[in-house]
Amino acid sequence: MKFTFAEPQRAHNPAMFLSAGVRKPNPEVPERIQRLLTGANDAGLAMIAAQDHGLAPVSAVHSPEYLEFLQVIYGQWQTISGASDEVIPNIHPNRRDFSYPTSPVGRAGYHMADTACPIAADTWNSAYWSAQTAIEAAKLVQNGEPAAYALCRPPGHHAYADMAGGFCFLNNSAIAAQVLRESHDRVVVLDVDLHHGNGTQGIFYHRADVMTVSIHVDPAVFYPFFWGHASERGEGAGLGYNYNLPLARGSGNQEFLDALDLALDRIRAYRPGALVLALGLDASEHDPFGGFTVNEQGFTSIAQKCASLNLPTVIVQEGGYICDQLGGNLTHFLRGFGG
Repeated sequence: MKFTFAEPQRAHNPAMFLSAGVRKPNPEVPERIQRLLTGANDAGLAMIAAQDHGLAPVSAVHSPEYLEFLQVIYGQWQTISGASDEVIPNIHPNRRDFSYPTSPVGRAGYHMADTACPIAADTWNSAYWSAQTAIEAAKLVQNGEPAAYALCRPPGHHAYADMAGGFCFLNNSAIAAQVLRESHDRVVVLDVDLHHGNGTQGIFYHRADVMTVSIHVDPAVFYPFFWGHASERGEGAGLGYNYNLPLARGSGNQEFLDALDLALDRIRAYRPGALVLALGLDASEHDPFGGFTVNEQGFTSIAQKCASLNLPTVIVQEGGYICDQLGGNLTHFLRGFGG
């Protein structure tokens, strides 16, 4: 297996985020890259530098209004007297079907779901190259590679078509799925991150050509709270094409693997032509978010079960935060998948 990466992803370095109203150091830091690189190298993967595929594959998923916002908001924010060093919203609309705000403060609230996605000078370029990394992996799979791993950072699965959230700006998994749609009638996104992939669900919620499946901590007690419940099945043409499997906080290997069996049964019934695997290593028992207790053998087993689908697969890095086991967890997963 090959993996894709782009150096500009290192530049985004958010200082803080708000959690339960408390200012805390942001855990989505550049050091994640080095630990994941070590994990991919230890698994024996060969690196491919991501090429610039332009904005077209990105704008197939994200609105032009939102993409323009991401590119200019930091500069506009700095013109506000006394503004914070990073763009952090302090107001959010209770509806989005009204005229579009012109104020940077209003635009930030419109396009940023929470206070966990601060935007600084280097955010857009890093997010852009994170998306290009996912696109490169999807192109490798399109061109005959059975699987490819995209080392994407910042992550993407909380980003909607026109809204950032939860450390995410561009939805790399959704972008990869849309690229794969060029050569497959049906694509599935299977999200095994600790947190529900609410942005990915939102992007495809009304579509039947991309099915979304997510295993995650029950959002009744965990971020993102408002999305990811089992009752959410899709709408319109997408009704029945979204499948959520929320688990109790603290669930470990067996509970996760039991849910994964259900997910794989649903995926086989869909008969997709390709798979995007949104890989969150934050399900680890050692991850600082402390939601699940999956161990190294668990990641190996998850990978083996996913590989049993025998589908062309793009593995897109989502969460997984600083702990001594982060790189090793990735190595166990990639080896389990056959890397």
